[in-house]
Amino acid sequence: MYDLSTRKRALALVAQGRSLNSVSRDTGISRAALRSWQHRLEPLPRITGAAPGPPADAAAYAYLLGLYLGDGCLSAHRNGGYYLRIACDDAWPGLIRQCREAIARVRPGVGVYTCRRDGCSMVTSYSRHWPDLFPQHGPGKKHERAIVLEQWQRDIVDAHPWEFIRGLIHSDGCRVVNWTTRRVAGEVKRYEYPRYFFTNLSGDIMRLFTATLDRVGVEWRWANARNVSVARKASVALMDAHVGPKY
Repeated sequence: MYDLSTRKRALALVAQGRSLNSVSRDTGISRAALRSWQHRLEPLPRITGAAPGPPADAAAYAYLLGLYLGDGCLSAHRNGGYYLRIACDDAWPGLIRQCREAIARVRPGVGVYTCRRDGCSMVTSYSRHWPDLFPQHGPGKKHERAIVLEQWQRDIVDAHPWEFIRGLIHSDGCRVVNWTTRRVAGEVKRYEYPRYFFTNLSGDIMRLFTATLDRVGVEWRWANARNVSVARKASVALMDAHVGPKY
């Protein structure tokens, strides 16, 4: 079963003039499914039970959405459910704890556990309803498909922009300190310049990040095509107050 947003994205590729073979090869969706959606776009009735409703904690969801877009994925289980997995660097135990807490607040009662891998921990939770809460799930890598928020997700991000920014920074961003020396009155002094960086291969995710920075008044610039820098003193101070370094 594919959700409506996945169907629309696939049909948008077909509408661009691409063949069913080409779209099927790039998305992993069968040609038969694509052909049937051209006649019936709406998904068939749900088979996974009652819809989960909105996230139990909107602020926690905004943070978890940022983590998911950066370093998260959904994996289907043969019984029809899904595993939500967020990769967290072992160097930041505070991040691992915050990720676990966010999942528990978004879906109270679900199990959350940590699976150790080389250099990282996969914070994992099982539920039949994770695709409902993360409709950006789909075949292939996130930077190879369209990432568009649903209206209810946009409403949550608008209400909790800093939590969303924090989740993105905690997944694919960092706070660094550059330094230089100057001679003042014959004495060499060291000056430090903290700044934030965010790196992601998806142009859609980069636009979500920069649009949210604009909304909260943070000035940013492109360091390169896939790297955003926040370096102005006032903007770094805002980020420090609401995001801070990983720990």
